[in-house]
Amino acid sequence: MRKFLSFALITGLLFTACNNDDGPDTPEPTGQEPLDTVNVVSQDFIWKATNLWYFWQQDVPNLADDAFTTTEDYTDFLASESDPGALFDNKLRFAEDRFTFYSSNYKELTQSLSGVSSSNGLEFGLVRFNTGNDLFGYVQYIEPNSDAAGKNIARGDLFTGVDGQALTLDNYIGLLFGDNSTYTLNLATISNNTITPTDEEVTLTKQAGFQSQPILMEKIIEQNGRRIGYLVYNQFLDEFDTALNEVFGRFKSEGITDLVLDLRYNPGGSVLTSQRLASMIYDNSTDRVFSKSIYNDKYNAFLTAENVDVNRYFQDNVEGQALNSLNLSQVYVIALRSSASASELVINSLVPYMDVIHVGDTTRGKNEFSTTMVDDVNSNFGPYIYNPERENEINPDNQWAIQPLIGRSANADGFFDYTSGLIPDIVLEEEIDDLGVLGDENEPLLKAALDAISGVSAKSGRTTPRMPINDFSTSKMNGPTKDNMYVKRLPAAMRPSE
Repeated sequence: MRKFLSFALITGLLFTACNNDDGPDTPEPTGQEPLDTVNVVSQDFIWKATNLWYFWQQDVPNLADDAFTTTEDYTDFLASESDPGALFDNKLRFAEDRFTFYSSNYKELTQSLSGVSSSNGLEFGLVRFNTGNDLFGYVQYIEPNSDAAGKNIARGDLFTGVDGQALTLDNYIGLLFGDNSTYTLNLATISNNTITPTDEEVTLTKQAGFQSQPILMEKIIEQNGRRIGYLVYNQFLDEFDTALNEVFGRFKSEGITDLVLDLRYNPGGSVLTSQRLASMIYDNSTDRVFSKSIYNDKYNAFLTAENVDVNRYFQDNVEGQALNSLNLSQVYVIALRSSASASELVINSLVPYMDVIHVGDTTRGKNEFSTTMVDDVNSNFGPYIYNPERENEINPDNQWAIQPLIGRSANADGFFDYTSGLIPDIVLEEEIDDLGVLGDENEPLLKAALDAISGVSAKSGRTTPRMPINDFSTSKMNGPTKDNMYVKRLPAAMRPSE
């Protein structure tokens, strides 16, 4: 049985460097070994992982290194919640934490971080009717090669019900995000600012193992003597970074003068991909700081004592292939409230180096990053950090995974205070009756960016009263990855011996 060690003793005994150049040892998790007579293996894993890595560990009394003095106390605490997720939510989650999530099946969680899930390919927003409980949905876009792509439904279509039931705050999760693989949308129309249900229906079926495509659209627009690259990028998936690099290779070979990066529906994803994307836009010099990482007090003390570099840098390659950089001095980014985490990271991290013109609305405000943790205390990526090559080492009696927030990102200037969102330079909201066609030069948000590039005063051509969209939720916010920004492993200087 592991003896309990106070934090003072841990810092004295465990915060030591390893004997090779791969990186330092990491602190070991503290706590007791729970009594064998009580089945709390999953709760034990979640406590120990968050005690070591959780960004707010020092702010949660139940995660203190000296929270429990006996095995019995520790076991009773773990057993107080039969659901491991409830243990985190009710007794370990910090009040300001909006984004940590977990899964009882680590394989499903890790697949979802690669864009693989059960999906019908319909991406939509949900809006409240005024201040009541009723909701309506609007189609943002359709994933290519999905079930929805073959159905009579398109961007801008509205729906007010599912399977004959009107959408409300009380039932939308079960109707749209439940276990049902097939559902029927009851469509609606809009006229004179009024949304009215129709008799039209569309039945959609979720495909198991559906692979999302983050690069929805790329094109070159020639306007007023400028060659403008336009990219609709909807999720940061590092599995598609080679394809992303090829897009920038085409932009580069075509000699584009400007770039409009459309992140309006991008909730985030891989930090590594955000580094690469920023490098494709600005510069591939690997000595430039992309972002600075801030961890919890425990890990910060260890890193400071060991003088470990916690910075992330711009990139010069993608899986061994030279990274295509446009070396631009300015970029136009379309971003809305649904733009989060890695999308905001790209914007914030480019600001010290170039002009970033943000078109749209205030973003979500997520400056923390997470990593996937499973019951593998000896992982060579760091205790509990998921390594796909070590799946045989994961505790077979515990399939739970947790995606805790472990750090906060600042740009090269040290700025990270955007939890209320990044404020646009050109304010323009999407409107329910005038979404436009993505990629069309008259689509309102793209037009605003193109007008700014050309030096033309933006004219929306809209009539009043307006119907701006104020999303209550979106399909992605209720998806398996939500608005997660994640790292799959620590930088080399921070990893333990491998």
